[in-house]
Amino acid sequence: MGAGIAQVALEAGQEVRLQDVAADAMLRGLERIRDGLFRRATKVVTDEAARGPWVVERLARIRTFDTANDVEEAVSDAALVIEAALEEKELKRALFKRLDRAAPPRTPLATNTSALRIHDLAMATYRPERVLGLHFFNPAPVMALVEVVSHPTTDRELAAASAATVARWGKTPVACSDSPGFIVNRVNRPFTLEALRLLRAGAGTVESIDAALTDAGFPLGPFALMDLVGLDINLATARNLFEAFDRSPRFRPSPIQESLVESGRLGRKTGEGFYRHDADGRPLAVAPRFAGTPGRGALDADTIAERVILAIVNEAYRALGEKVASAADIDLALKLGANHPFGPFEWAAETGLAEVAVMLDALTPEDPDTFRPAIALLRAAAG
Repeated sequence: MGAGIAQVALEAGQEVRLQDVAADAMLRGLERIRDGLFRRATKVVTDEAARGPWVVERLARIRTFDTANDVEEAVSDAALVIEAALEEKELKRALFKRLDRAAPPRTPLATNTSALRIHDLAMATYRPERVLGLHFFNPAPVMALVEVVSHPTTDRELAAASAATVARWGKTPVACSDSPGFIVNRVNRPFTLEALRLLRAGAGTVESIDAALTDAGFPLGPFALMDLVGLDINLATARNLFEAFDRSPRFRPSPIQESLVESGRLGRKTGEGFYRHDADGRPLAVAPRFAGTPGRGALDADTIAERVILAIVNEAYRALGEKVASAADIDLALKLGANHPFGPFEWAAETGLAEVAVMLDALTPEDPDTFRPAIALLRAAAG
């Protein structure tokens, strides 16, 4: 992610200082940046002869630091610091203490975390009001969305200025509060978890559930998406949200996920997950353990898609009620960050809020924590 964010900044004309604790990691990062810039040049530079100089000019604006001792020098005169270290709270807190001591006093300190509370990192510094989240999506050079995350004491002007910065870099910022999963990782969690519940209940197969969602307009079905991202990464996010929401049943990781990860079947990167993949990562067929027909309680494609979408819509209204973000920003985030064909509030408005409430009520006896209508939805339907 650090390399991807650096590429985005370089494309926008920024000077970049890139620091990593290991020289080999730095070399890999520079290779990714170089390759990414060459790919980008083929799209934005029409004169083929000018593409090489375009890339070279941007690469010349990187200065690298490749030992743990280089942190202070790397940020000594930075206008903005973005941290993209491993998702380990104590590691990041220790890093933020160093950044706080070394960076200029007014410099914003941002984290690219997708799972940790921004407030916990900010409290490791003497400038918590100048700490925020800038959550880029992977791959950063391609994905348009950046979640701009403010914890309770983040300076509002700082958040607005940081959003303007990422907008100048060609990204689309959305504002959200410091809540577990922010917008996308929380509101989109039912896309995979509800699909896994349906699979486990025999309501559909890997193929039929994926087909139901792609027929509804989603670019990938939930199982194909998990294979693409990596079952281990998807499971880690699910576990983090489960704990962050006090082990709420609707965020409980699926035993199917747990079993696949324990057996080393992580999806495309290991050759098998829900599907088998060829050497280039292309899916070949459903993995043998998931081959077969649905159980007696099999649902039709429309019902499968509707159930998954309703779970997402209900979570979106919960997030709205908790003031995580505005309805417009939640819709935008799901479309840009998760490639949804529509926002959850757009879908609810088109379906009719009263009808959505009735549909959720009908499913509540099966799974109250997921489908009991959110208070914000009921208020909107009544008003």
